[in-house]
Amino acid sequence: MAQQAFGAMSAVQIQEGLKAKDFSAAEVARGALDGIAAADGQVHSFLQVTEDLALEAAARVDDALAAGTFDELGPLAGVPVGFKDNMNLVGTRTTCSSRMLAGYESPYTATCVQRCLDAGALPMGKLNMDEFAFGSSTETSAFGPTRNPWDLGRVPGGSSGGSAAAVAAGLVPVTLGSDTGGSIRQPASFCGVVGVKPTYGMVSRYGVVAFGSSLDQVGPFSRTVADAALAMNAIAGRDPLDCTSQPNGLDFTASLEAGVEGMRIGIVPEFMDAPGLTPEVRERIQEAAAKLEAEGAQLVDVSLPNAKAAMSAYYVLGPCEAFSNLARFDSVRYGYCDPGHKDLNAQYDASRAAGFGEEARRRIMLGSYLLSAGVYEKYYYPAQQVRTLITQDYTRAFEQVDCILTPVAPRTAFEFGEIGDPTEMYLSDMFTISINIAGNGGMSVPVGLGSDTGLPIGAQVIAPAFQDDRMTRVAAALERIYGQASVAPGFADGKAGE
Repeated sequence: MAQQAFGAMSAVQIQEGLKAKDFSAAEVARGALDGIAAADGQVHSFLQVTEDLALEAAARVDDALAAGTFDELGPLAGVPVGFKDNMNLVGTRTTCSSRMLAGYESPYTATCVQRCLDAGALPMGKLNMDEFAFGSSTETSAFGPTRNPWDLGRVPGGSSGGSAAAVAAGLVPVTLGSDTGGSIRQPASFCGVVGVKPTYGMVSRYGVVAFGSSLDQVGPFSRTVADAALAMNAIAGRDPLDCTSQPNGLDFTASLEAGVEGMRIGIVPEFMDAPGLTPEVRERIQEAAAKLEAEGAQLVDVSLPNAKAAMSAYYVLGPCEAFSNLARFDSVRYGYCDPGHKDLNAQYDASRAAGFGEEARRRIMLGSYLLSAGVYEKYYYPAQQVRTLITQDYTRAFEQVDCILTPVAPRTAFEFGEIGDPTEMYLSDMFTISINIAGNGGMSVPVGLGSDTGLPIGAQVIAPAFQDDRMTRVAAALERIYGQASVAPGFADGKAGE
């Protein structure tokens, strides 16, 4: 088969081929490794490729195929999977794309990663990201940016840019990312793939390096809704090592064929009229809503009056939690240590200044200020109050509708260096941040290309808390209308970006 054939196949197709004995799991692993070697030099989605781990996992799958126990392995059996580099995996480095952790070896395996392995996944490696997940473009990575397979001169989004780009380039069918304010959904939209941010607590955060502990959630990228549902079946559920995780009784694949007839889909006028929303994105979201209506759904206008304050609340809560979480990187226990300092405070200062990039330092300093005496009463407490108001807005909205449909990002992927103002960069997440604050699940599903740029656009489907199967149901209906996401044109058929 062509070098990239296995990475460009869906998880469902790979599993069907394994059952039919069209190929072995070892061939799948080797083919995906060859595809990464051939094409990732142009995309730079992988920071570390785990050949030995992938081949060892493939051998276990082949043994199960020979023994007739393949169906017992789990929902990701034989599927190549990549992991964002803030997720620990024994045998790999976990760098968070930061100089601070450049040589850090994972001492244990994150629960979400372990559940993929337990479900039979073939671990292909660790994926590039914005440093410590601080960013919307993957430009802040200390190891160089990831490029968007649809246009190598444009960003893939962030912070899970490597996870999105690897799927869009056909290197692997499934990856995991993390989402604190849009870091799965926005790169999924920019790269034209499916991206799921589950309800907070649906997936364990144990072993994932924290950015904002009350906001972070792990979820999958894929090119099909069915593959995303398989991945969610593998990783969701209660974990005794994460007290915020909850039991999961959902089968995410159960309602994929149910359609949307009779469903009430919410449209948020404040989002559709938002400043900065480009005409081509608005056009695609309106079109997607109309197509759902034609399939039997009822469109209902719902108001989220406090969502306009979500950005302000997020950039108080997020930096405060980041400041707390990153305090552990003190150059003594672990992390970069600047040499030649006899004074401990001087060593702290020099190590953290050199180990953290510009955006990380910006958020650490902002969080330090916001939590300082005389300041946190003015900002942190009101931000928590806004969080309550936003959560109540969503609760009221879901009394009227089953799901909500919105844009994911105000525009398509932008060029490298195009956005230099941090505030303008933060606006990339203007439609995604509110559900991290409220805790609801949301996902991006491709709804075609922009009429002006010709680049992918995603629609965001938002569901009530812990009813995430509703959004996969709506996303599957949209996928039947628009077709499954394709590998980026320059990377299709093993062309490796030519």
